[in-house]
Amino acid sequence: MPNPYLHVLRTPHALPMVLAAFVGRLPLSMVGLGSVLLIASETGSYGLGGAVAATGAVTTAISGPLLGRWADTHGQRRTLLPVLVVFVAAGCVFLPAVKEDWPRWILFASAGLAGACIPPVASMIRVRWTHLLRGTHRLPAALAMESVVDEFVFIVGPVLVTFLSTTGHATSGVVTAFVLAVVGSLLFAAQGRTEPPPHGHAARSGPSAIRTPGLRVLFVVGAAVGAILGSLEIALVAFADQAGAMPLSGVLIAALALGSMASGIGWGSVHWRYPLRHRLVVVLAVLTVLSLPLALVRGVWLMIPFVVLAGLAVSPSLISSFTLAEVLVPRSATTEAFTWIGTALGLGVALGSSAAGKLVDVTGASSAFWVATVAAAVATVVVAVTQRLLHVPAEHAAEPAMAR
Repeated sequence: MPNPYLHVLRTPHALPMVLAAFVGRLPLSMVGLGSVLLIASETGSYGLGGAVAATGAVTTAISGPLLGRWADTHGQRRTLLPVLVVFVAAGCVFLPAVKEDWPRWILFASAGLAGACIPPVASMIRVRWTHLLRGTHRLPAALAMESVVDEFVFIVGPVLVTFLSTTGHATSGVVTAFVLAVVGSLLFAAQGRTEPPPHGHAARSGPSAIRTPGLRVLFVVGAAVGAILGSLEIALVAFADQAGAMPLSGVLIAALALGSMASGIGWGSVHWRYPLRHRLVVVLAVLTVLSLPLALVRGVWLMIPFVVLAGLAVSPSLISSFTLAEVLVPRSATTEAFTWIGTALGLGVALGSSAAGKLVDVTGASSAFWVATVAAAVATVVVAVTQRLLHVPAEHAAEPAMAR
């Protein structure tokens, strides 16, 4: 097909769903950074802001699979609306806790609760696509499109929240993030014609998705990709700082996202004739190789094209992982499976950024890039030796979009 993405968006009722989900997932890339900027503005402590943001990120990762299982059991709307109420309530406590210098435990508790209840729109829309397009050649393109949208969200969100927090009132960024969460989640929940039916007893009484051996392998992949993203973000900022070009740190991070977006667009437009599990191991090996030059480059402007190249293998890794998860787990656990990969990404980002930060302090920015290379290499080896666990079940063999 000439343009698979237009073909996907022509699916009945798809466009309003996609637009609502875009707005609803923007807060994912805004709340953490907005919290750091707000707390730093009020207290002068970036360390406190970082600790609070990390608390929210960890609770988001932990709660993801639980919310996914609830959505599989009771339906997306019945899960999303109560979660949104708690998210807003936590935000209403968090803001005065910062502004009025309430006890620190209230600050951390409200941030943790908000993180745990940030609306899981990104996972839910992937499940809706599998419901609408299961067994068709359009599903891989839809999942690829969602990965591209994720990349775009993490380009637009940080820029928007930084602009609002630094040019207006310090609370503007966080407040805007919460407003977008409310508007996007309500619009998304209103798209009843695309919502998959709940699986009720099958999801509630069935085993957790993570008990599927193949999903455990994909959890490792998600954690590795998260570690790559987390370590590169820290390493690139430190690299620019050491080169005396701190203003270009944002350009370097954007270059990584742009490379990933470009490859995601291309990846989803190809009708592949190789098994998913083989594609995954190849793209992880490519990611390992493309990350190697980053530790060797010395000039900031020379670094930009190499960062773009490294980014080219990021989206295909995630697209392949989500597509494999969809066919490896029972249909009644699809949402939970997607949220497990999201949890792995979040934990990987935390581990990767922590490891890279320690290396920057001890030996300098260049050595921190090795965290990404090691993470990619580990994921490549794990996927290579567990290929049989990623074999698509026989009942999917007749579904070209899934098995190829």
